Amino acid sequence: MWVRSTLAYRASFAMMTVGNFAACGLDFVAIMLMFSQVDALGGFSLPEVAFLYGTSGAALGLADLLLGSMDRLGRRVRDGTLDVLLLRPVPVFAQVAADRFALRRLGRISQALLILGWSLTRLDVDWTAGRVLMVPLMVLCGTAIFAAVFTTGAAFQFWAQDAAEVQNSFTYGGNTLLQYPPTVFAKDLVRGVTFLVPLAFVNWLPALRLLGRDDPLGLPGWVDFLGPAVAALMCAGAALAWRTGLRAYRSTGS
Repeated sequence: MWVRSTLAYRASFAMMTVGNFAACGLDFVAIMLMFSQVDALGGFSLPEVAFLYGTSGAALGLADLLLGSMDRLGRRVRDGTLDVLLLRPVPVFAQVAADRFALRRLGRISQALLILGWSLTRLDVDWTAGRVLMVPLMVLCGTAIFAAVFTTGAAFQFWAQDAAEVQNSFTYGGNTLLQYPPTVFAKDLVRGVTFLVPLAFVNWLPALRLLGRDDPLGLPGWVDFLGPAVAALMCAGAALAWRTGLRAYRSTGS
């Protein structure tokens, strides 16, 4: 329904999508401006940073397209309109995710994929079959990890009711963090996004393996391949948090 509604005004949809593409592109313009003054950032060249940017942006873009509407849950909890969703013979999670589905978010995805494609042509990497497969696997695992964060943040709103910005700090804020090499950040921050909120498995750790870089934390090499396992565990935890939050919902009382 939301897609048909959006496409009813094709010119408006096209302009909003292009605007989304351009707005996201400004982040990479900032990175290019940095590299106009330096040859490397934290020891990483422009194509390597572009690779981090593209993988993280594509993963967040896909998760945002599918679950970006989850931050509206707090508003529904506050005004009691979540009750309407409970009455329908459709999973509440699917309804919340589809609420005001924004197809214009394809602009973010296409922009990130464009940067990713450019970086792949410039990287000095010996492309074996395994390394080629790592790239789409990184994007898919990253999408699942960001989706788990979106879901967990939405579940938290069953109690907090107004925590959308807290959720955004881990999704959009996490994406901004992952666009830059881990070597430019303090080790405590890198440990935090590796062990506490494991966003490092979106692209940092597998990218270090792909690019032949040393891990700033000195972790064993096999940790770089744990992305699928971490994504599965985070999705399972997010599903549990969602079910717990939904069962705890008590409406507004009116």
